[in-house]
Amino acid sequence: MSRDTTASLSTGFGRRDFLAAASVALSGGLAGCTGVFAAEGNQVNIAGSSTVFPVTEAIASSFSEENPTVNLSMSKTGTGGGFGNFFCAGRTDINNASRAIADAETEQCGSNDVTPLEFTVATDALTVVVNPDADWIDCLTVEQLQEIWQADGAQRWSDINEDWPDEEVELYGAATTSGTFDYFKEAVLGEELNHRSDYYATERDRTIVQGVQGSEAAMGYFGFSYYSENPNSIKAVSIDDGNGCVEPSIETAKSGEYTPLSRPLYIYVAKESLAEPAVRDFVRFYMEQAATDLVSEVGYVPITDQQRDDNLEKLETHVEEVTE
Repeated sequence: MSRDTTASLSTGFGRRDFLAAASVALSGGLAGCTGVFAAEGNQVNIAGSSTVFPVTEAIASSFSEENPTVNLSMSKTGTGGGFGNFFCAGRTDINNASRAIADAETEQCGSNDVTPLEFTVATDALTVVVNPDADWIDCLTVEQLQEIWQADGAQRWSDINEDWPDEEVELYGAATTSGTFDYFKEAVLGEELNHRSDYYATERDRTIVQGVQGSEAAMGYFGFSYYSENPNSIKAVSIDDGNGCVEPSIETAKSGEYTPLSRPLYIYVAKESLAEPAVRDFVRFYMEQAATDLVSEVGYVPITDQQRDDNLEKLETHVEEVTE
């Protein structure tokens, strides 16, 4: 990988400055990566979920303040894109994931001698958003969400409720390579219904934000972190799963009230990459920070102390196996 394709984090570049610039500085950071287990010396390569990206981004910034010689390269590729094109191909050390790894992905990893290790790092309240001027909507039932997002679904707001405007619904959502797409499809549409294809699909969550900001008739969905960055310019829709309307928030995700769109977030680590000191040091740091308010600051629920301890115990077991 050439230096100019790698987004490095260094001391002297504070977390707030880094987070403000990261969406530009880190995009496409893996384009030049080649070879198996790209960690070499002080290099750690990370791809995957745009939903998990803000957590990894914030933790990476803190890590770099203490470890300025370690070069961290990160890219938003979507969960599936990260697994299929980078992680299971042996090109990255860590994959951010907003869903669990699929059987086919595990098989692909195995065929390339990559052993994926799963670590839960946060809980997300996947959030449906509309334009603030859409004053007719504050809450949707799961059935109404199905009407909107299923294949051949509602075309106009009035198709869902005759009292709503006779305007075409403009839809923005996750691309099919995204774990957010997979989770939303499973949680809302189930096995019987297909996700509609006539919507603006993107891995760039801020593009969804902009689309919803720009049209009174728009709707989108993404991780809670991206809503929490823009609470005054987009409106979160409460969800009624049969027990009344529940607003997405860190608190309702933590309590389990926000169903069915609360979900665990993960990172997957290539066991073989733990032979590299930079990788195992970063993962240790990540597990410790995932139980702190740093995760809350980016809009997700931190893991519990028990989850942290279980993650660290699991990590050390695998570190011993690859460093004996």
